[in-house]
Amino acid sequence: MTGSKKQLLLCVTGGIAAYKAAALTSTLVQRGVVVDVAMSESAERFVAPLTFSALTARPVYTSLWDAPERIPHIRLVREAGAVLVAPATANVIAKIAHGIADDFVTAAILAARVPVIVAPAMNDAMYGNPATQQDVRKLRERGIAIVEPEHGFLAERESGIGRLASEETLLQAVNDVLERSGSLAGKRVLITAGPTREAFDPVRFVSNPSSGETGIALAREAALRGAGVTLVLGPSSLDDPSGVQTERVTSAEQMLSTCLEHLPETDIVIASAAVSDWRPESVGAQKLKKTDEDLIVRFVRTPDILQTLAQRKGSAFVVGFAAETQEHEANARAKIRKKQLDAIAVNDVSEGRGFGEQHNALTVLWGETGRRDLGEASKAMLAARLLDCIADLMVQRVSHD
Repeated sequence: MTGSKKQLLLCVTGGIAAYKAAALTSTLVQRGVVVDVAMSESAERFVAPLTFSALTARPVYTSLWDAPERIPHIRLVREAGAVLVAPATANVIAKIAHGIADDFVTAAILAARVPVIVAPAMNDAMYGNPATQQDVRKLRERGIAIVEPEHGFLAERESGIGRLASEETLLQAVNDVLERSGSLAGKRVLITAGPTREAFDPVRFVSNPSSGETGIALAREAALRGAGVTLVLGPSSLDDPSGVQTERVTSAEQMLSTCLEHLPETDIVIASAAVSDWRPESVGAQKLKKTDEDLIVRFVRTPDILQTLAQRKGSAFVVGFAAETQEHEANARAKIRKKQLDAIAVNDVSEGRGFGEQHNALTVLWGETGRRDLGEASKAMLAARLLDCIADLMVQRVSHD
């Protein structure tokens, strides 16, 4: 079952701010959101499940053994458009960060293929602890949205950072995610990612340090938005993203061939792969032995995957990537014109930036003057911002047509 745009799974964990989750539930229901509630065992010490059941007119789940024949921890995250953990204790944040699934809440989150929002609430000493901060960073890197706690009066009669974000802030976060969730339903998205390797002999090749993280983040985000996603991934040590059709390739020729197979059914093409521009003209059948002589190798061009896809795109919206070390925007605008792209995402890779790092910075360019700075953020967050931008540009294209 596909996720409903206005359906939310609210996970309540054991902090004093659990009582605020009841008021939040009431407001969400009044705004037309279907809310299912799951509670940790500790949360029940602060608020009774009956409270949430009365507010939602739906059963509340507190155990993996609640209606086990229906496997609710899987069913609920399939039906929901998003998951909100509020309040999120240090304990549950650590469990999510490390993939522990020992109760209903953590098992549901581990099974979620929809956007997850985590709203921490705890004592400021606990929130500021390096262990908690490391766990929060892990969640961000995986694309989980963090609604930062606020500074204010805490249960311990202290003031500090750890107070659950305001209801208004939480409602906005939920609204933003639910509006995003399902926004690409029915669309087919083709994404290239990672490096290519061009063989020199059986054990040597020409390549680059791309990890494929950006393309994988884009694939995950597009899938969360309901798209059917094909990821054409060059050599990468990263795992295939769940919910995505991943095609593993090695060379530029293989990447192009695979892309062309999928292009006719594609609505959006995002070419984030770092394709090797040249390959050795000839490939040795055996490993070339080292000698005292210098080696001269002739290189020839590999196929221009992005330009070929743009030329054959039909009605598809084609977005390229430009990894530049100088004159970033001028070079990127030239690529837009030469390759007839709908848009291009530019990042500065001078001094090794971008490749293999968790954070990046992107600017999207289109036409002669169109520009949107996506800022610096995790690759997961930039993937969401880029897809938002693409959606806006596609709407503009339709209105101009």
